[in-house]
Amino acid sequence: MALAIFDLDDTLIDGDCASLWSEQMARLGWVDPESFIRRDHDLMAAYSRGELAMETYMAFTLEPLIGRTQEEVDHLVEPWVEDVIEPLIFSDATRCIARHRAAGDRLLVISASGVHLVKPIAERIGIDEVLAIDLELAHGIYSGRTEGTLTYREGKVSRLRQWLQAEGESLEGAAFYSDSRNDLPLLEQVSRPHAVNPDPVLRAHAERLGWPVLQWR
Repeated sequence: MALAIFDLDDTLIDGDCASLWSEQMARLGWVDPESFIRRDHDLMAAYSRGELAMETYMAFTLEPLIGRTQEEVDHLVEPWVEDVIEPLIFSDATRCIARHRAAGDRLLVISASGVHLVKPIAERIGIDEVLAIDLELAHGIYSGRTEGTLTYREGKVSRLRQWLQAEGESLEGAAFYSDSRNDLPLLEQVSRPHAVNPDPVLRAHAERLGWPVLQWR
């Protein structure tokens, strides 16, 4: 049994769940729609260029959660996943996951989005195990802060290494699927890297090294 590791945003789903959740928070009246969404788009453009400080983005997007209970947020995320996210799941992604499951591989999603979004989305896709950005809770209430190492760029490698040690797993024969240049540190750690809907930098890198390039859009 080998690991089959998947990025989430623009890899398994056609879009970025954090930005889509920002739009949902605007619909809920938690944020000013115009200014918040404009700022979200600016930060995501920096992400696409590989220039984003993830701490900045998380502080911005978690501010509307401050003082809200985990139960309140979960209650609103669940129908959002069903109504907004489920139609965005790539059919090619579900077929790929099915092939890995049939082969007996262990499935894992590792994402640079918050765990409050990643876990329910991954479960809807059929993957129970996730590594994502953990959020601080104080007596069940969100503080607006993150916890631990952020699963972003080299942080994905660090968190995965910790998980491998805790689970008694290894990267022998592991596959990783991602769309982003920001995941090159982890793609370079596995024996079977795959570029999915790749950005220009990742595409050039994958083509130079002979990695599979998949178009799931």
